[in-house]
Amino acid sequence: MGRPKEHNEHRAGELLEAAERTVETAGVEGLSVRGVAETVGTTTRAVYSLFGSKGGLVAALGAKAFEMLGAGLAELPVTDKPSRDLVDACVLVFRPFVTHHPSLFRIGFHHGWQAPPSEALRSAQEPSWEALNARVDRLRAAGLLIDRSVEEATIEFHALCEGLATLELRGLLPAGREKNVWYDAASALVNGFGLPSATARDECRPADGGSTGGARRK
Repeated sequence: MGRPKEHNEHRAGELLEAAERTVETAGVEGLSVRGVAETVGTTTRAVYSLFGSKGGLVAALGAKAFEMLGAGLAELPVTDKPSRDLVDACVLVFRPFVTHHPSLFRIGFHHGWQAPPSEALRSAQEPSWEALNARVDRLRAAGLLIDRSVEEATIEFHALCEGLATLELRGLLPAGREKNVWYDAASALVNGFGLPSATARDECRPADGGSTGGARRK
């Protein structure tokens, strides 16, 4: 028998869990290779062997965010109601991920720790994005996207979910009604996909046909 790998996927998982806990309490700035290694009871060599550097460790946390979202979308049942299924993707998958793993959300989606995001992180995003795209495409197949492309609708839907997440983490949603707000907002957007975009623009335009902004000062 060959020797088991000293630094394997199990060890990588332990290190990522320790790193996530550290970031939750001390931020990315408080994360250190030595601290994570000591928490798990291993050496810094394990971290460097598996992730290459502190930056690689943080990037792996970002990738983990999208892996979790992809897994959540894959497990979410698909019914004969594509609109409800898309809303559920926001409320039953994305929201629990954000509220239970806020540091992973911030790293994966806001990645201020590195700009632009690495190729590894971009690659990790693709499966979860494709899974969301597939749910939006079911709206198109059912005739529930009037004049938006699947790509446009996916971007708009994602923007809403990410915005709601940011507001909830900042404590700006009504206390005790956070989930209701997510449902209401996501449902309104998805139902709006069935309206021609020109109609939506007309409804949002001021009655006098002018600009929504104030008069320009000279």
